[in-house]
Amino acid sequence: MAATLVTGGAGFVGKALVRQLRAAGETVRSFDLAAPGTNDDVQGSITDESAVAAAMAGIDSVFHLAGNAQLWAKDQGVFDTVNRQGTEVVLNAAMDAGVEKFVHCSSLTTLVGENTPIGVSTADESHRLTPTDMLGPYPLSKLEAERLVEASAQKGFDAVIAMPTEPLGPGDTALTPPTRMLLDFANGATPAYIDCILNFVPIDSIAEGLIAARERGQKGERYLLGGDNTPMKDLLIEIESVSGQPAPKTKMPYWVALAAGAVDTHLVAAMTGKPPKAPLTGVRLAGRQVSFSSEKAARELGWRASPWKPALEATVHWFGEQGWLRK
Repeated sequence: MAATLVTGGAGFVGKALVRQLRAAGETVRSFDLAAPGTNDDVQGSITDESAVAAAMAGIDSVFHLAGNAQLWAKDQGVFDTVNRQGTEVVLNAAMDAGVEKFVHCSSLTTLVGENTPIGVSTADESHRLTPTDMLGPYPLSKLEAERLVEASAQKGFDAVIAMPTEPLGPGDTALTPPTRMLLDFANGATPAYIDCILNFVPIDSIAEGLIAARERGQKGERYLLGGDNTPMKDLLIEIESVSGQPAPKTKMPYWVALAAGAVDTHLVAAMTGKPPKAPLTGVRLAGRQVSFSSEKAARELGWRASPWKPALEATVHWFGEQGWLRK
């Protein structure tokens, strides 16, 4: 029987993907740092060559989701170690095991760079940026991982790249940056905002897009999995409606936010070891008000994202269930 490996299967998007695959009757092996949830799951690190090779035995298709999805780390080298080197380990093991299809989960941050205008612009998966364009260690590590996948495809390996925008939904216990931002707004903990464009996709839609990339994606291609492009002010209106917490009314100029992010990241976080409230990479990305197009995924994969507002409501309600919302 065909078997599927999902690296990062216990993560935010990984759980949704594993759930959908198993619901469809597939034999799925989750490979994650977290303790196994079923007898089919394996605990391990994607940087451990022997553990990855063992997990790859008998596998026909791979979804590579595991990685460090934060925008800041005390040790910046962790992004390269996990996101680039980890991808290389998983790729090599998959090719050695004769895997038939490989879907690599990348990031929209590889499409936004130094030369992207401060202000309104558009992007899709056809944008080709260089490592020197990247706005921080996390985007750089994801771009270099993409290049490894593309190199494997050029050698004949059937690998594709899926690029989700910002995942939205309940269950993000790691509080990745988009979820952390929503929680702070829902708690009234953010007094001002940057005039940026958000692009949220419900996690179940992302899982559907990843599966579509496996079924219909063409070798070596990139597919952007995005939803509606939403101005920050519209998002704040929805959060206020769902949470009952007044949204911030002060719009912070980009250059002020950039200075604050630099101080928070390079000074405060460096001294305290605690994650910055506004990571500099995040501020630099937000200042470039990019609208994303997923027409290629619609055309070639037959995929479109479901609406984000119900997922936002479910997310805020989940915050309450976790006891994370202020009274």
